[in-house]
Amino acid sequence: MKLIRLFIILRTLVAYRVTNLLPINSTLGWHKLIHLLAPFAPLRHLHLSDGQRLRTALEKLGPIFIKLGQTLSTRPDLIPVEIAKALEKLQDDVEPISWSEAKAVIDAGLNGQAETAFQHIEEQALASASIAQVHAATLANGDDVVIKILRPGIGKKITRDVALMKHLAAFADRFLSPGVQVDHVEIVEEFEKTIHDELDLQREAANASVLRKHFNDSKDLYIPKIYWDHCKTQIMVQERIHGISIKDFDALRAANINFEALAEKGLNIFYTQVFRDNFFHADMHPGNIFINPDNPEDPQIILLDFGICGSLPKGHRVDLANNFMAFFKQDYRRIAELHIESGWVPEDTNLEDLEAATRTICEPYFSRPIEEISFGEVMLKTFQMAKRFQLIIQPEFILLQKTLLNIEGLGRQLYPQLDIWQSSEPVLRDIMKNHYGSQNAMKKIKQNLPKWLDQLAEAPQMFNQLLAQQVKPLPRHMKLAAQKAEQKANRDKRQNRCTLLAAGALISGTVLLNQGGSASLIESLPNSSLVFYAISAVLALWSMKK
Repeated sequence: MKLIRLFIILRTLVAYRVTNLLPINSTLGWHKLIHLLAPFAPLRHLHLSDGQRLRTALEKLGPIFIKLGQTLSTRPDLIPVEIAKALEKLQDDVEPISWSEAKAVIDAGLNGQAETAFQHIEEQALASASIAQVHAATLANGDDVVIKILRPGIGKKITRDVALMKHLAAFADRFLSPGVQVDHVEIVEEFEKTIHDELDLQREAANASVLRKHFNDSKDLYIPKIYWDHCKTQIMVQERIHGISIKDFDALRAANINFEALAEKGLNIFYTQVFRDNFFHADMHPGNIFINPDNPEDPQIILLDFGICGSLPKGHRVDLANNFMAFFKQDYRRIAELHIESGWVPEDTNLEDLEAATRTICEPYFSRPIEEISFGEVMLKTFQMAKRFQLIIQPEFILLQKTLLNIEGLGRQLYPQLDIWQSSEPVLRDIMKNHYGSQNAMKKIKQNLPKWLDQLAEAPQMFNQLLAQQVKPLPRHMKLAAQKAEQKANRDKRQNRCTLLAAGALISGTVLLNQGGSASLIESLPNSSLVFYAISAVLALWSMKK
């Protein structure tokens, strides 16, 4: 089956003469094969432009290839502009399934209750993408909504193509020359998890609900309401929004939208999602973004399609934030140190060499507008550097990198003169200060204090149990030494217990003194912080007694 699917992919690319993006001098044999066979393909597609042929071929090949086309459509700096424009139709204008098929999915998802749940459902699809399509509707209570449904049989098609990708990834791991330290199979598995998450619309509804809570009453970002009573695995119902597609530049100009403010707001929202909330929309292509024109000078962004959302492990998030801050400060030494500390490069990496290489890549991009900057170019140079330093690619960053590429493409289209560095640094600095600074640390200490005190009270018993487990019968000539050791251990145990309690009292007093607190039992005591300081002093003196 894998060989058959590979044959179908090659045959489709040849049939549509998709040679415009395939270099003839590539070292991969299948590229040369396509160039060789394309002139002998049927002539029925020659009336189409290069972009139309590529778009049609990707549509024929299925959802994974459509996703590829969606990403390419935001990168006119990497491919010809006319091809990028042709691929834009893959974002929300894929050929829809018939109304009879769509109605069958809706009826099955609502257990035959569609007629009572809705006053009306539009038969013509409002939008159609690679995995799902959307129909406008009116609920029984009069609310305007949209119904999103999965394409029938889409899961099998995705499983088939992912299986082929795994096969090719295993081949790459085995035969391709090492450079960047990438586990290709692991990356495909990460992609498989992501795309299969898109096949569960109830999960997408949950993602939307979380983002809506994070930006509740925000003037910068609006997330539509979810109607949970009508959400299932294959169907989702959400509020219908009315705005201007971010792709419709003529309509945005007619509404007098401030493009500079819009571009800066997009960056702000991205950093807030990643570093404040650690939950970000990871499919921000233009088909999923609309603009509320009510306040043109301070426009509100509306996001749709929450099938792909991402988050980073806590350690990686902090490492990434510190790298961003060092990057904006042009502190290449710190960037090199952070790469080593984070485990992204081997521990024995030469710090000075890594610093020099980082400076060589990053320095040319400062003080340049976004129209002259390409994250894709930066990433390419980083991968070239990785061959020397054995950079370890983090699979968790794949979604983040994809989102960065989408944002770059949008920034270029909205406001090419945007100074991405000047706009990003203060936003990220404020987020770091509020969520990784001393005030937040004290807040976490206060939140965890009851748990720590409870654990502290159980520490002596746990220590005694540990000692009891370690006790073993000793020979007669060692009993005296064991008795002396036990006496000393008891003294040390008492001292350690008092020291721990003193430290706990000291922390309690400090938290109460600095935070002001809430109406807890501890804080209801008069002069409670001074009481804890006194306790800590007495216990510390007792612990020093022999």
